[in-house]
Amino acid sequence: MNFRNAGILAGLALSVSAAALNAYASEPTIPPAPADFPAEGKINYVARDSILEFKALPEYHEPDWVTKNFVASGKLPPVKDRLPKEPMVFKTGNMPDGIGVYGDTMRHVIGGRPEGWNYGAGQTQGWGGIDIGLSECLTRTAPLFQVQASDTEPLPNLAKSWDWSEDGHKLTMHLIEGAKWSDGAPFTADDIMFYWEDEVIDPNVSPLGGGASPEAFGTGTTLKKIDDYTVEWTFKEAFPKQYLYTMSYPNFCPGPSHILKPKHPKYSKNTYDQFKNAFPPEFMNMPVMGGWVPVEYRSDDIIVMRRNPYYWKVDEKGNQLPYLNELHYKLSTWADRDVQAVAGSADISNLEQPENFVASLKRAAEETAPARLAFGPRLIGYNLRMNFSANGWGNPDERGQAIRELNRNEDFRKAVTMALDRKAIGDSLVKGPFTAIYPGGLSSGTSFYDRNSTVYYPFDLEGAKAELAKAGLKDTDGNGVVNFPAGTAGGKDVEIVMLINNQYTTDKSLAEGVVGQMEKLGLKIVINALDGAKRDDAHYAGRFDWLIQRNTTELSSVVQNTEQLAPVGPRTSWHHRAGKDDQLDLMPFEQELIDVINKFRTSQSNEERVDLMKQYQKISTEHVNTVGLTEYPGALIINKRFSNVPQGTPIMMFNWAEDSVIRERMWVAADKQGKYELFPEQLPGKPGEKGPIN
Repeated sequence: MNFRNAGILAGLALSVSAAALNAYASEPTIPPAPADFPAEGKINYVARDSILEFKALPEYHEPDWVTKNFVASGKLPPVKDRLPKEPMVFKTGNMPDGIGVYGDTMRHVIGGRPEGWNYGAGQTQGWGGIDIGLSECLTRTAPLFQVQASDTEPLPNLAKSWDWSEDGHKLTMHLIEGAKWSDGAPFTADDIMFYWEDEVIDPNVSPLGGGASPEAFGTGTTLKKIDDYTVEWTFKEAFPKQYLYTMSYPNFCPGPSHILKPKHPKYSKNTYDQFKNAFPPEFMNMPVMGGWVPVEYRSDDIIVMRRNPYYWKVDEKGNQLPYLNELHYKLSTWADRDVQAVAGSADISNLEQPENFVASLKRAAEETAPARLAFGPRLIGYNLRMNFSANGWGNPDERGQAIRELNRNEDFRKAVTMALDRKAIGDSLVKGPFTAIYPGGLSSGTSFYDRNSTVYYPFDLEGAKAELAKAGLKDTDGNGVVNFPAGTAGGKDVEIVMLINNQYTTDKSLAEGVVGQMEKLGLKIVINALDGAKRDDAHYAGRFDWLIQRNTTELSSVVQNTEQLAPVGPRTSWHHRAGKDDQLDLMPFEQELIDVINKFRTSQSNEERVDLMKQYQKISTEHVNTVGLTEYPGALIINKRFSNVPQGTPIMMFNWAEDSVIRERMWVAADKQGKYELFPEQLPGKPGEKGPIN
């Protein structure tokens, strides 16, 4: 078998039947069609402009207790004076259960732990929907799962509208006028400019989004303030509408500059580390633009968030949102999140760990079950990513550098992907029609996916060993592990350190499967399992040989964070970034991917964009840009008492379900409300002070 002709064979494979290829297990082919999954929920598609608008209403309302306890006593201005000139109005026709009533709590369980509230400087708030409840961004994309592809463009948010110049190089954004932070301070273009100039552009600051690098908005892009409610982008490309997606969560969500700026090294004597850690989780009432404000934090116990009295969104009757008064985040484990949501002691969970699928389905089917369970399309996938940076990213030692060179060898990558029995990997997580064979590349759940453009190297251990030999690797000492060639890393065993997230059972199960299957190939894999922030730090700093990563939004939506599909800039790719010289050492196929992505981001033709993604998928999978492991659907677990949950909500597409369901407009009927509020009839206090006030 001449494996070097893989490119030619891949082209042939796409034009002949799968049956004809079965005689040659190691020949590239297309992935098998996944099993039918009847439990998948169906999405009700709507027009994009049917979701929301900005306009003034004749009158506005709020919970009676806010008027009585705070407005009547002079602690707060009237609600009409706390809202912007033209608030965002959610349209009733797009609300599954219509306009709601005030009250109740949504109880979350998360496995993360907060570092603090300085999101723009790289601090995690613990995930699980906390940051989504706090943050608002220039645009919003999560609800777009219910919009047809032909109508898809980001929804307005902090930027209520935008205009392109005639030549398409300038974009003027009009910000919501008169909106306020949760402490009553005005939201203006100064907040946008601080985030851009002092966090995104500042090389010493790394916003948490991961895609909030300067290159993510286009090389050479500039942003300037026109007035308090207008900013102007200038792009080198013409009409790069793609960046409107990049301006959504998590990449352009500005923080309160009136609080952050005095702590920034540019405006103080602080170090950058002091700036990052200036707002620890104990710092309460951090000003936000989101619907809820952190008012209570108990280490390893709970985070409590209360309604934002200055929130700038309303329903069509003028009721200030959110309807829910309080959010809870119990600090436990990710696996416990599913258990508690199914049991009814928590209210929402993204069921994403397949080990819990069967038990959760059985419990939800019971008539007395407190929660309902809705599966979406197969949008959760896992990739093994190899560090392609041979240029110093992560400061590898001699062994690490030798692994990087192997990762850049296509014979080596083919050996790895051919040595994986993906059916066994999927079955080890859950039996049944849940998992599907996933070679890598785009998620099969996205509308841009084309199976016939996907190159799949089937499981063939002997063929994989032949590829490994072609990469120059042999077991020279007879211990079952191949050695580096003489003169490379001392000729020692090929030992690869694989970074994984220690907080997820699925990640650890997949890692153990990879270790076992790579052992049969002759590679020794050592797992480096780190929690949350430490895992992210190691990843973003390039301190890994391989890593297992759950797929991110660019693989499921394609149109969001598209720049992360290839190393189009020094820091856009998840597994290939620039070294200290800020230069990328690209392989030829990577340059092909970059060319495709750059065309995609500027194309104004839907047909061309579809074709470009077929090209991307073929190049990416043929050259093994990533090594796919498995993919499966997720399910939204939601307590039955909640209303306004859109049908078919995916747990992850443009963003997580906590954003897709639009929590600020979810409500609970008065006769179903529980007594879960820990701080009833209280509102956030002053920034830095303890707890809420009454």
